[in-house]
Amino acid sequence: MNEEPKFTVEQVDAVAPPPRARVDDAEAPADKLERKRDYLEGFLKEQPAGLAGHEPGGDLYEGVITALKDIFDPEIPVNIYDLGLIYGVEITPDGGATVTMTLTTPHCPVAESMPGEVELRVGAVPGIRDCEVNLVWDPPWDPAKMSDEARLELGML
Repeated sequence: MNEEPKFTVEQVDAVAPPPRARVDDAEAPADKLERKRDYLEGFLKEQPAGLAGHEPGGDLYEGVITALKDIFDPEIPVNIYDLGLIYGVEITPDGGATVTMTLTTPHCPVAESMPGEVELRVGAVPGIRDCEVNLVWDPPWDPAKMSDEARLELGML
């Protein structure tokens, strides 16, 4: 039983009080609430460059898309743009439009008339000089190409 104790007891007569916080040492509320430098400030102030009419989002491009949305498939009550039949729209700066499209099936009853109607409607958009329609079969159309609005209209959602 001659083991050394595992801890020792030290007696203290007095303890210095801990330092008290002083108001002068604290941050001023104005400093605390002051807005720190906003690194996005310059980014948020920058305005987007004006879009040319023939670029996606431009007036001429959107006019062509609106014209395409006015053409409906005769068998399906949905426009050809939302149906996913339009694969691409390209507009040159001088107003030449090229529309790449497909049909739901090569045996579609409007296979002969639909490209002509697209050419007429797009060509009628103010600012479009002429329109060329490229009818392609690759990649083949499938219902996954339809917009959500078209699926909702057809009860597929």
